[in-house]
Amino acid sequence: MRWRGYQSFLGTKSRCRVAPLRGGGLASRPNRQQTKSLLNVEKVESEKSTARAGVFPFQHRINDISLADPWAWLAAGWRDFLRTPLLSIFFGAIFAGLGLVVTVGLYLIDLTYLIWPMMAGFILVAPIFCTGFYGISRRLSKGERPGWRDLFLTWRRNTRAVLGAGLALVFFMLIWIRTAALIYAINFPHTSLTIRDIAMDTLFTIEGLVFLTVGSTIGAVLAIIAFLVSAVSLQNMVDVTEDFVPAILISIFAVIRNFKAMLLWAILIVLFTTAGLVTAYIGLAVTLPLIGYASWHAYKTVVRHDDPSEGVDGEGI
Repeated sequence: MRWRGYQSFLGTKSRCRVAPLRGGGLASRPNRQQTKSLLNVEKVESEKSTARAGVFPFQHRINDISLADPWAWLAAGWRDFLRTPLLSIFFGAIFAGLGLVVTVGLYLIDLTYLIWPMMAGFILVAPIFCTGFYGISRRLSKGERPGWRDLFLTWRRNTRAVLGAGLALVFFMLIWIRTAALIYAINFPHTSLTIRDIAMDTLFTIEGLVFLTVGSTIGAVLAIIAFLVSAVSLQNMVDVTEDFVPAILISIFAVIRNFKAMLLWAILIVLFTTAGLVTAYIGLAVTLPLIGYASWHAYKTVVRHDDPSEGVDGEGI
């Protein structure tokens, strides 16, 4: 009876196959259904990991923000301004004076038609002028006392990356100025280029409306590209000495991921900068530091650093 029972047991098809181990024992092999289940589990876990990482690279370095954050950045920037009024107004006044000198110079050498493109182009390159304000806010956020060295030499913390970003922004500005001059020459080939004639032709003629439409469209495209590149990149470069390409990519994907809030922030930047320009550049002494400090707080809110040691003093100052 025992032998027959043993034979019956061996003849029965079991769901679990038996395989010899190296040590002489037996081990069970998973059947096809079990293998398929394991593969499905691994696939689900892989999809979850991909979803957490995000579609774009560096997504793990980017925080989600709301429409209330840009206003909070302005408030934080104003607090930094009030804590360092002398440094802020002095540095802002330098750029206000440079803008006034450039404008008067263009007028004196009969290049009046370049004044408006230059004023609009200033918005494209303004982030590079704000590196000193980033340095001040960086010191204040660490509970340290900022000084003149932070204002003028912050860019030296990451010289190559900052200069690379600056050259890119200057390139955008030059493209804009040349394009605006070309569009004006095409639409008004026989018009004298005085301030009065430019204003009359652009505002009260069909050619002027075409000029404004085409010029505004091209300028908007360049401004969008410049904002994508510089929204939080320069701050990242001088804070943790991020390399040029990663800093640019993080900035681009941060704007794309938080499109509505960053669009509001871009509009606020344009409004405050324009307010400084239309007051004969005098207002830039206040609006430029304010936007610079607020941009630093925008960076600290949007960009996340996995390593707690990041953000400490690096090379340079």
